[in-house]
Order: sequence, then C-alpha cells, then structure tokens
Amino acid sequence: MSLIERFKSDCIIRNISGFQIYILYAQEFSNFLQKSGKEPTNVTKDDLKTYLATLKARGLKQASIDRIFTCLSGFYAFLVDEGVLSSNPIIPFKRRFLRKYKEDNSSDSRKIIDVEQASMLVNSILDSRDKAIVTLLFKTGMRRGELYRLDIRDIDLDNMSLKLKPTAKRSNRVLFFDRETAEVLRIWLRVREARKKDDVALFTGRLKGRISPKQIDNVVKRHAARVGLHNSNSKGLEDRFTPHCCRHWFTTYLIRSGMPRDFVKELRGDVRRDAIDIYNHIDKKELKESYLAHVPLLGI
Repeated sequence: MSLIERFKSDCIIRNISGFQIYILYAQEFSNFLQKSGKEPTNVTKDDLKTYLATLKARGLKQASIDRIFTCLSGFYAFLVDEGVLSSNPIIPFKRRFLRKYKEDNSSDSRKIIDVEQASMLVNSILDSRDKAIVTLLFKTGMRRGELYRLDIRDIDLDNMSLKLKPTAKRSNRVLFFDRETAEVLRIWLRVREARKKDDVALFTGRLKGRISPKQIDNVVKRHAARVGLHNSNSKGLEDRFTPHCCRHWFTTYLIRSGMPRDFVKELRGDVRRDAIDIYNHIDKKELKESYLAHVPLLGI
C-alpha cells in the first residue's frame, strides 16, 4: 500500500470529513516529485521551493497556495505520527516562504495565526475544560459573550450542532461543529459530570457557577502565551491573542478554503441589513455540509 493510500485509510478510520482534498493535493505533490525520481519521504526545501514556484506559475491565488500547503502539512503530520518521518518539513517552509506581511497602512493589524499554530495551541492544552473552550472558539467563530452563555442543553452532540442565546448582534443562532470538536466536548462533559456541578452552564468556573467572559479571556491568553502566541506586555494587536482572534481565524480560513461568502456570513451571524440578505434563505443542510467540507482540521 502506497503512502497516499495509507493516508486515505487513516482519514477514513478517523472519520475526517472533507479529506478528499487532502488526498488530492498529496497525490499531486507526489506526482510532481516522481518526475525527479523522488519520493515524499526524502523531500527537501529546494523541492518545496520549486513546487511553490510551479504553483505560482500556474497563476494560482495566494489563498489556493496556502490551502495546498496546509493539506500537504496534514499529509506530512500523518507520516510523522506513523513514524515514517521524524519531523514535518512543511511547517518551517510555510513559516519562511508563505508568511504574510501586513501593509503599513493596514486597517486591521489583529494577530492571525496559521492552521499549524492553531493546532499546536489546541493540542498543547491538557485541561479538558480549557481545551473545549478554545476548540469551540476556533471551530465556530462565536463571540466570547456567546460562548459563556451556553448551557448544556444547547449542545447537540449527535447532530454536531449548537444553539446560541438570542442577541441583537446575531442573525443566525444555529452553529455547527466537526467530529474533532464533538470528541473534545464529550471528554469535557464526562469530566464535568464527575465533578458533580449542578449548574446548567456548559462551562463553569473552578469553584462554582458559570464561567465569566473575563475568565474565558484569561484562558485563551494564558494558553496562547505558553506556546509563544501572546505577549501580554505588548500593546500591539499583532502581538496579542484573544478570543476574538479565534473568530478572525475562523472567518479567514473558511474564506481561504473556498467557502461561499454568504455561507461564511451566515455562520458568523452577521446582521442582515440589505433586503436581498433578508430574503436569501440558506438551506441548513447545505450550510452544514459546506462547513464540514471547509473547516480546517486541527489534528485533535
């Protein structure tokens, strides 16, 4: 069985949704290497630079190139997990050659991390509650205030969906999550039940009662600082990682992965201001399928 076939089998066993695009890009890269008589296991930085130049020569947009290398990183993460390679060569390459620099006149200097950094952050968290909090923020794009109001009854693990409390800022209250998120939530709920918390809140504090927005803020900043993604001493937005950065990340990577903008707006719950938005009813089944096909995997 080839490495690509093994990767495909692993994706199927792990119930990874939308894995076909990972297989497609891994196969295309393998075919590219074979032209030089090489295998994916002995790829070099020069090989990756040549492939990047080839993609640019094809006229691909930066978002498409980012998506290709994100998928390749997933393939190489699998090879590392299987003991085929000792490290993932895509991660340092993306950091060096696909890094984006903001224009001097950029109006939004908020910190944006890549998928690998988001994966590193989530998987570095050992506390089940904190891991569920950060994962939900990444995977749903909900606001901090929306997350802290969640109750246990708002979560539907079987349908992989949740319902937010009504607010003036949000039009759509139904959000979806993937299997990675569902598993993280199941673990937290088992731990929460063992602690015999009698509060209805999904997330509770260390002592008693519902977690506060400030505590959620501290959870995200503390874990982000531990892995070098947040500098509490800096006043610059580009150096600080807050819960809203997760919403920014969610929006950015759904758009980069090719999700229709109307679907992204619906998941964000943006208030409908124009008449055309009010009359544009999006099918929930289609929205969920699109979400599962485009939401980035974090290897949880």
